[in-house]
Amino acid sequence: AKTGIIEPDRTTEKYLQERILDYTLDEYWSSDEDANFSNIRHYDISELEPQIACPHNVDNVKNVTDVEGTKLDQVFIGSCTNGRFEDIEVAAKIIGDEKVAETTRLLIIPASKTEYLKALKAGYIEQLIESGAIVQSACCGPCMGGSFGLLGDGEVGLATSNRNFRGREGSPESFVYLSSPATAAASALKGEITDPRKI
Repeated sequence: AKTGIIEPDRTTEKYLQERILDYTLDEYWSSDEDANFSNIRHYDISELEPQIACPHNVDNVKNVTDVEGTKLDQVFIGSCTNGRFEDIEVAAKIIGDEKVAETTRLLIIPASKTEYLKALKAGYIEQLIESGAIVQSACCGPCMGGSFGLLGDGEVGLATSNRNFRGREGSPESFVYLSSPATAAASALKGEITDPRKI
């Protein structure tokens, strides 16, 4: 399946109320009480390791430990999928007062002006710049291959964006992995794909 519709909860309502004037969660779609399903599955994710999508497909998923040590030219934390304040906060807390690996570029692109300002006021933007990160204004950046942060031939990138198809972030001869902001931040410190649980 490529799409799943999940009934909203109070956490979702609170998130939307903070962003949309006069928002109320009066009506929403949910399954009927007597709905029939062809299949119901339950998953225990308590033992799930950090995951990573490997080149060149979002479905090419492995445990981070399976590709740990892969050298990285660039780490991109941001985009509409993982450029929220909470994502930048996770990255800043993992990186702390350390420096990004000299062999790796770290790009931070907040998802919106609002998220950028929240991270700026919290001190995370300054902290990340001091660690060696390059911070760009809110935009798609390398995610759509449009501008800032494009990968060259043979370069390997790790991104928190939502697509890693061939040529999506620059050269068709580049390689893009997709991960969580925690994995991305840990990897930027080491210059290679790193399990964030080890930092």
